[in-house]
Amino acid sequence: MPRFREISMAVLGATTVMLSGCRIDMHVQPRLNPLSRSDFFADRRSERPPVEGTVARGQLREDTYFYSGKTGSSPGDYMPFPVTREVLERGRERYNIYCAPCHSRVGDGNGFIPSRGFPRKPPSYHIERLRKAPLGYFYDVISNGFGIMPDYAAQIPPRDRWNIVAYIRALQLSQNATTADVPAGQVVPSEAPSFRGDPGSGATLPVMAPALQSAEERK
Repeated sequence: MPRFREISMAVLGATTVMLSGCRIDMHVQPRLNPLSRSDFFADRRSERPPVEGTVARGQLREDTYFYSGKTGSSPGDYMPFPVTREVLERGRERYNIYCAPCHSRVGDGNGFIPSRGFPRKPPSYHIERLRKAPLGYFYDVISNGFGIMPDYAAQIPPRDRWNIVAYIRALQLSQNATTADVPAGQVVPSEAPSFRGDPGSGATLPVMAPALQSAEERK
């Protein structure tokens, strides 16, 4: 019994020492409720504005052309990164999701939405005005909207906007190419594509069969 009492006193003493470190002022700290009044600042606001020149993480945006599509106040006419097959494939994917419903998959403005009675049909990308438009113009329209077209800045990140711009230019070239634009050795017209199974419908995409290598390519 005496031994149990000694152990109990020891545990009680250790607990008292530890609890003494948790003072009440750790729970009741000097603080201000959000948007409450403060007598410390001259404007009486507890919520302080960011320090002038503060930039949020990830929002530095030193490359102004990449984020605006403009050089000065005018649209630029170059891509901010190299255009590769991957860039065009990504651009086609994003274009078909966000742009094709109005502009159609070939960019002629005969998309699904105008065909269902939308009051203003978008212009074709293949008219002379838009064929001559600089690349930065398309980026700016995607970012800020134009006319009744809303902006897509919230839906499409900057790099994907440029990917779409590259694909739009590829669409324009595809509809206005000449024989001089055909690479040497390319068969004109190109061979018809082959599909795996059904060629797809309006709701599903076709599955392309792998291209057969020619005798020269196998060498």
